[in-house]
Amino acid sequence: MHFILLSVACSVLVSVLLKLAPRRGWDVAQMVTWNYLAAALLCAWLLQPPPAVLRQPGAPWGTLLVLAAALPILFLVLAASVRHAGIVRTDVAQRLSLLLSLAAAFLFFGETAAPMKLAGLALGLVAVIGILARPEPMATPDRRGWLLLLAVWAGFAVVDVMLKRLAVSGTPASAALLVAFVLAFAGMAAWQLWRRLRHQVRLDLRHAGAGLLLGLLNFGNIVFYVRAHQALPDSPAVVFASMNIGVVVLGTAVGVLAFGEKTSPLNRVAIALAVVAIAMIALAPRA
Repeated sequence: MHFILLSVACSVLVSVLLKLAPRRGWDVAQMVTWNYLAAALLCAWLLQPPPAVLRQPGAPWGTLLVLAAALPILFLVLAASVRHAGIVRTDVAQRLSLLLSLAAAFLFFGETAAPMKLAGLALGLVAVIGILARPEPMATPDRRGWLLLLAVWAGFAVVDVMLKRLAVSGTPASAALLVAFVLAFAGMAAWQLWRRLRHQVRLDLRHAGAGLLLGLLNFGNIVFYVRAHQALPDSPAVVFASMNIGVVVLGTAVGVLAFGEKTSPLNRVAIALAVVAIAMIALAPRA
């Protein structure tokens, strides 16, 4: 169970680091760039993926390229959402992306639509509506905030679907992640060079340091989640539910207690519904 706790902590600390970025004057784009260098190096070192499988005919390079493009874009959207909508609502939206992933599994991957999963899906959609609501009803409507939350919700589902497509193709997850991280770093590094030449954006070691720390936490979230499944091979649903519910609960506590984020009664009801929906989906009996 300690692997689950470590994975939850890393996931929430990623949001905390992104929340602190504007306060510390860190350039998020540079942070995301160096994040992928750290993640790629750690992936190659700790997971030791077999890259030979990607040199074989029929390797899913199209899916890998989509994944490599989606990852950094999603990270930038995540940072903007944390800044505008807060850690609490962003982390809940991120975890509720499993609703779209589940719908895709029903439609494209042949998964059986069990009644309990469908009920969890419906409950989760209600939770999404509640999360999009402004914490302060009398405040000026923040169109950017809820659009970013929707982008986080959809973006994480896109990444999950791409990973499922790679799994169906037989590509080892470690090899897919390494290639995606390397390509994401290359694309982001090219963008940083363009920003430097075109807009005279200064490349600073402070941003690089924050980015390497971000990459450590990002990869820690992944590797501890994998280790949790390896430690509890007969309880995948428990690992999945514990991870997602843990992020929702800890993210809410950190956002409210450490950063003073406000939540409305509707938001709080939505968070509770999200926890129930995740549990229903994860613990639904297999057909």
